[in-house]
Amino acid sequence: MKIAIVYNRNSRNVINLFGTPNRELIGIKTIEKITRALKKGGHQVTSIEADKNLVDHLEDFMPQVVKGERPGMVFNVSYGIQGQARYTHVPSILEMMGIPYVASGPLAHSLALDKVVTKMILKQNGLPTPEFSVLDHPDAPLGELRYPVVVKPKNEAVSFGLTIAHNEEEVRAAAKVIFEEYTQAVLVEEFISGREVNVGLLGNSPPEILPPVELLFGEGAPIYTYEDKKGVSGRTISHACPAPIGEELLARAKDLSLRAFTALGCFDCARVDMRLDERGELYILEINSLPSLGEHGSYLVGAAEVGLDFDAVILRLVEVASARYFGTPQPPDLDRAKGQTSQVFSFITSRRDRLEKRLQEWATLPSSTDDPLGLEDVESRIGARLQEVGLRRMKDLSGDATLAYESEAGLDGGTLLIGHYDVPADGEITSPVFRREPEWIFGPGIASSRAPLVMLEYALRALRHSRSLRKLKLGVLYYRDEGRDCRYSAKVIREAAQRASQVLVLRPGIRGENIVTARRGLRKLRFRAEGDSFRPGQTMKKPEVLRWMCAQLEAFSSLTSSKGRVSVSPFSITTDQLPQRIPHRATSTVLLTFPDSKRGDELEEKMRGMVSARGLRWELKRLSDRPPFRDRKINAPLLDALRKTAEVWDIPLETESSVWPSVAGLVPKDTPTICGIGPVGRDLGTPQECILRLSLVKRTLLLAQFLHQEAIGG
Repeated sequence: MKIAIVYNRNSRNVINLFGTPNRELIGIKTIEKITRALKKGGHQVTSIEADKNLVDHLEDFMPQVVKGERPGMVFNVSYGIQGQARYTHVPSILEMMGIPYVASGPLAHSLALDKVVTKMILKQNGLPTPEFSVLDHPDAPLGELRYPVVVKPKNEAVSFGLTIAHNEEEVRAAAKVIFEEYTQAVLVEEFISGREVNVGLLGNSPPEILPPVELLFGEGAPIYTYEDKKGVSGRTISHACPAPIGEELLARAKDLSLRAFTALGCFDCARVDMRLDERGELYILEINSLPSLGEHGSYLVGAAEVGLDFDAVILRLVEVASARYFGTPQPPDLDRAKGQTSQVFSFITSRRDRLEKRLQEWATLPSSTDDPLGLEDVESRIGARLQEVGLRRMKDLSGDATLAYESEAGLDGGTLLIGHYDVPADGEITSPVFRREPEWIFGPGIASSRAPLVMLEYALRALRHSRSLRKLKLGVLYYRDEGRDCRYSAKVIREAAQRASQVLVLRPGIRGENIVTARRGLRKLRFRAEGDSFRPGQTMKKPEVLRWMCAQLEAFSSLTSSKGRVSVSPFSITTDQLPQRIPHRATSTVLLTFPDSKRGDELEEKMRGMVSARGLRWELKRLSDRPPFRDRKINAPLLDALRKTAEVWDIPLETESSVWPSVAGLVPKDTPTICGIGPVGRDLGTPQECILRLSLVKRTLLLAQFLHQEAIGG
């Protein structure tokens, strides 16, 4: 499990610093010991200081999970940065974010931190606690209390500001210091002369009650001071465990601590501090909802008495918190179709970090369409990965522009997966750098090429792990000329698709986490015009080529119709000219998009009919033609099967159409085809190209589980 230790120590990184500051700090050694203990337990651990960046850091370490996947957990030892209810800040944020955590919730922490409210709840539940008064201001009436009394801040811990007073003058002096230094109300309670006993609790419903521990003060005041807790008082506080107070009082101490734990609604752990007077009566002083895990703390002394060393306590805290959230310390089996445990699900969700690490590896490998060396490197890596999972190379479908592999059962009559490994990019566009944010992952070709590569690899690894890959009729075809409109790979793609019973195109999903069931066709036309060369200002009967070209392109653009789902768009324009002369040649690339090939032919013919030469030489030549991908009824069963798989895991799977083409348009019309099955991307071909981070594991799971069902005939 991923576990983040969240604490407060040095950071004051908040928007504004004001209000009651936290003086309670956890030791670095304690954090290091907790980290080591959790790692020994097999957990993946990080430590995060709780400030205004906590949400981003947690989301980066343990991103959103899919249905059935256990989320990470926070080991909360945070005392907060500032404010009266500072113990509640991290638990409140975690509850808002939906992250499980160790220890009590915001309500119990707020009640326990407010000593006055704690005492009121104790009294309400018939639990013994010393009589008390509250001073809201320096001149507030003290009330009738027996001296000596303990004077302390209402909302502090670790014995901050604690003083024993023997008369009203000493009470007022101590209260004045608290009002000035701590700016909060003052609790004055009768001092119970006698022995101090602490009782730790571990677990829930009901918690395990650790053996009571007596604090032995030796010389000096019989009270646990802040200086004692920090080891600067000059005396050593020792412990006796179990407390030598007799079986009857031990049982009484345990009963009171359990009732107090329940009354305040604590979870997982707490320490109840009591005093035993000379008459043998126990009084509850306070409840610590975040008991100290320092090596000399009474909580660990009690745990050691039942055989729990430090590491065992830490791991047990994780277990009891897991049981509270998930019903059992171990993840439950996830029963799915046909009553089988989903090995595919477990395999993929337990490797989220590996998916992202692999994605970073791919993103650092250059393989733009015009980089033959980079393409060869990536191609060899793809081949090696596919061979690792047990696929064999298909020599008849592998060539200069394609790479094809199939499973043991072969491709024929099975599922064909098509993707590309070149990164279509304009060399003038700044290449993005790989970076990971809580919701998005950025990088070159990360949506168009890299994320689908990772998705495919780990889907196949999951199938191999579940021993279903060998039963699956499957082919994988990768091509390297997406940036050249599949000019060299189109024929092979058509041949491969004809041998399959269904095709999934590994292009990225689009807005709203949708897949694609229809795409427009795209043609690139080269429009070129050439005339005479002449000087600026020279009178000519023939038009200037550049001005004529611009006017003609504007006329072409008028054919665009959103209703007809067609567009004509100039894509680029270049000129040639002699020195000191007006350009005599202009060349433009024009893009045509259309819903069907017939409409594309009509558009092209209209454009030719619109050209008025006026003494210029011109040509309109088709450079590439990418067929449209039509939304056909034959795709419905494939779409339904994908949706059923997606529903099991609560993966959004709606349909969308796109104006941009894909190789789906090359698949025969009688072959069921779905496009955009890859992780959800945006801003393709720009420096901001990225994928939705959670969609990497979602779409990998979707593809793997769908193919698993195909293999077992489900």
